[in-house]
Amino acid sequence: MKAIISDIHSNLEAFQAVLADIKSQGITDIYCLGDVVGYGPNPRECIDLVMDCKLVLMGNHDQGAMFDPDGFNAPAERAIFWTRSQLESGGDPKPLREKRWEYLAERPRSHRENGYLFVHGSARNPLNEYVFPEDVYNHRKMERIFSLVEKYCFQGHTHVPGIFTENLQFLSPEDLNGLYKLDGRKTLCNVGSVGQPRDGNWRACYVVLDNDTIKFRRVDYDVDKTIKKIYDIPDLENFLGDRLREGR
Repeated sequence: MKAIISDIHSNLEAFQAVLADIKSQGITDIYCLGDVVGYGPNPRECIDLVMDCKLVLMGNHDQGAMFDPDGFNAPAERAIFWTRSQLESGGDPKPLREKRWEYLAERPRSHRENGYLFVHGSARNPLNEYVFPEDVYNHRKMERIFSLVEKYCFQGHTHVPGIFTENLQFLSPEDLNGLYKLDGRKTLCNVGSVGQPRDGNWRACYVVLDNDTIKFRRVDYDVDKTIKKIYDIPDLENFLGDRLREGR
């Protein structure tokens, strides 16, 4: 078994709760699909924790913190510049700051393993392309993405969990009762977000891959604690906290 997580977004409380849930199932292999930082109040602590994962990919917010943010709205860009300041100074010893910086900067953009593809965005654009549920109506886009997938692809970025089938259906975790069995046909899996779900459910989301079965997991965490931290940081807009409670 392996746990596949994504989009932690500096939400330490959500990340810690998910790690505890993973540990309770006896799972040791954790794959992270990127966006360890951005939006949230604890970028340094989340990077320190994610270093223990077996695989960590580069997300667009991770790249934005390392280099120049591209295509971000004003609140997200402001959060990225604040995140960068935390990584550059943040009150920690220089060797630790450099370790975090180098770790993020060296993350790969994709990973292939035994017919499985792992990306932050999509097979076509591993860093930045969203694959939304409504994209099942964009046949050209979806057919191009599926053509680049050998068998199965796990992706983050949208913060909306679910399964895309090659006949262009989208199945939410609710549609699936939380379980989906891989059967050899090409499949895309949006794993959802640990730190900022956007499917109307505030609880942290990730998936477990158990042989050929995908299990969607939701985990409660102390969301009010995270929201208060965001409110207390002037460079993080209050709505970044408000949206956590609403799952949007």
